[in-house]
Amino acid sequence: MYKVLRASLLTIYATIILLPCMIVITGAFKTDFEIYTKPLSLPAVWSFGNFRKLFVESNIATPFMNSVIVSAFSVFFTLLFASLAAYAISRLMNLTGRVLFLLFSLGLAIPGQVNIIPIFHLFVNLHLNNSLLGLILVNIALTLPISIFILSAFFRDLPKEMFECAGMDGAGQFRIYRSIALPLSKPGLGATAIFLFVICWNDLLYPLMLITETGKKTLPLVLIDYKGEYFASYSMQFAAILVASLPMVVMYLFMQRTFQAGLTAGAVKG
Repeated sequence: MYKVLRASLLTIYATIILLPCMIVITGAFKTDFEIYTKPLSLPAVWSFGNFRKLFVESNIATPFMNSVIVSAFSVFFTLLFASLAAYAISRLMNLTGRVLFLLFSLGLAIPGQVNIIPIFHLFVNLHLNNSLLGLILVNIALTLPISIFILSAFFRDLPKEMFECAGMDGAGQFRIYRSIALPLSKPGLGATAIFLFVICWNDLLYPLMLITETGKKTLPLVLIDYKGEYFASYSMQFAAILVASLPMVVMYLFMQRTFQAGLTAGAVKG
């Protein structure tokens, strides 16, 4: 009875998850008329016209590349700074390390929306609005606390004896960080990288606040252009959503093992 109930609940849950995905995927190849009249049916003709409009008429390639640049640089520098801070915190097992960890953790308690007005005025005064650099700096500042919080746990679980042996052999702290801590923390870095990439790639609030030039818009900002006050082109929205989802899917497929290892790291102690 328990197995039947569990299978039924999992089937219902899978259907709830897969149904919207199927509507989006099939809707990307439909016309708006087909979506309105037959939303759950397969396309009468599998047409790539919506994708052609995206890349030729709407020129979605520019915002796509803007999102790639912003997300890639944001993730790279966030991981760099967060790993340095997390390594220092894990090595400072005294009051100083605990205080630093507490200060960074307090950043998790402050919602990013609270700082919208100060950030806007600051970036306007620094002439960083309408700039991809400004978006990168915002992403780094907002994702550093959660990154340090996650990576600190991974660095703490590393065997301290390896650090001590490397120190006795004459290795400095940066050499230990580069040659020992980073290679051993690849699962944690991979899991954090995917987590950060999803946040940066899907960010709409700060591009909407800081970017007004068409050539500097990111992909989430362009997606809302397909929804007007009186009419929404769902076929174009679905095609754009499909294009926007591809980088996250590809990144997860390439880093699947690292991501899974990062999620289960520390779960079993041998």
